Amino acid sequence: MLGLFVVKGLNVGVSFLMVPLALGYLDQTRYGIWITLYGIFNWFSLFDIGLGNGLRNRLTEALANKDLFKAKVLISTTYAALILIFAALFAVFAIINNFLDWTILLNTPTSFREELNLLAAFVFFFFCMRFAAQLVTSVALAKQDPALSQTLELIGRIMALAGVFLLTIYTEGSILYLGVVLTAVPVFTVILLSIILYLKKYRDICPSIKLIRFKELNNVLNLGLKFFIIQIAAIIFYQTNNFIIAQLFGPSEVTSFDISFQYFGIATIGFMTILIPYWSAITDAFTRGDIVWIKNVVKNLKLIWIGLLGLVIALYLLSDFLVDLWLGGKIEVQKDLYFVMGLYVLVNAFNAIYSQFLNGVGKVMIQFYIALSLAIIHIPLAIFFSQHFGIKGMLFSTIGFGVITIFIYNLQYKKILNGTAKGIWNK
Repeated sequence: MLGLFVVKGLNVGVSFLMVPLALGYLDQTRYGIWITLYGIFNWFSLFDIGLGNGLRNRLTEALANKDLFKAKVLISTTYAALILIFAALFAVFAIINNFLDWTILLNTPTSFREELNLLAAFVFFFFCMRFAAQLVTSVALAKQDPALSQTLELIGRIMALAGVFLLTIYTEGSILYLGVVLTAVPVFTVILLSIILYLKKYRDICPSIKLIRFKELNNVLNLGLKFFIIQIAAIIFYQTNNFIIAQLFGPSEVTSFDISFQYFGIATIGFMTILIPYWSAITDAFTRGDIVWIKNVVKNLKLIWIGLLGLVIALYLLSDFLVDLWLGGKIEVQKDLYFVMGLYVLVNAFNAIYSQFLNGVGKVMIQFYIALSLAIIHIPLAIFFSQHFGIKGMLFSTIGFGVITIFIYNLQYKKILNGTAKGIWNK
């Protein structure tokens, strides 16, 4: 966890450096276009159908039982499945992209048409590569090496930051150049580092073509499909918001929303950094029947959440000063948006405590139904609230849902640990 804080701190620093650098390279409107397009392509992360998270749990169980052969089979099979899925997905997209008009989808001037279509092809290709390449992070988490998993991401971001810096020196503002650098550089970095890891540190569980067993995929998919629906809700919230804002208010307002989201990301990242190791650790403890340790962990995490509350309040009170210091007064964000974003962060963080436990023990059916419900109602509610309350209304439905799910997850948590969970409470 100490290693995680160092790595996450550096990750935050790189992210905060990236925003003013990218804004200086592009303008507010072009930056908003890029953020919206990037968000749309993140929707396609759903097509891993939860394989990454499913592998994380099943691999942790195999390692807890010291079954290295099964671990290698699980890893090899999951890599093969993801490569096949995303190769087919890119082939379909390459055909469809010829008929899409991204200027209409992103509400931009027609002069962007050629650049956006070319950008979409390049970026989607590297997105597809990324989802197979980053499977090594699930392996690292299952091995309870969370700091290492985040280090891979950090190195990729640093390389991308260097690439953007070079763009500012040698080229003029181009969404195409920026998009290629921000998607291609991290992918190739992770691929190279993965090869090194499997040859050295993870040599005992190195994947092999000979160990691909698609019949074992059911073992990962059984749990992975539940995570898949949960991912849909997350993607719908995180990625459709920018698209809706672009349509209702224009691309420039996407930048304001994104700045607010990234600003409070300081608090979110700090808290989630603490949570990251516990998913796989809880899987390991639950497999071995160590219930007392799990109860103590959840109790301590709730105490840490109180510290998060203080941090969010401080960030809200200092928001105008700190954002001006960060971006040099280039962007103005409404104070009430900061307030609602801070409230969203607090509700989401408290829910994450229970989600981490439920994910770790693999009892995610209730999360599945809640996520499915949110996926259905979020977009119409987000549009309704945004039309009546402005950009901040985008968060109202998620906050309301989050408050309700806190009580539901708390009840399920108690039932599981007390051994009284039956039916849907134990699935």
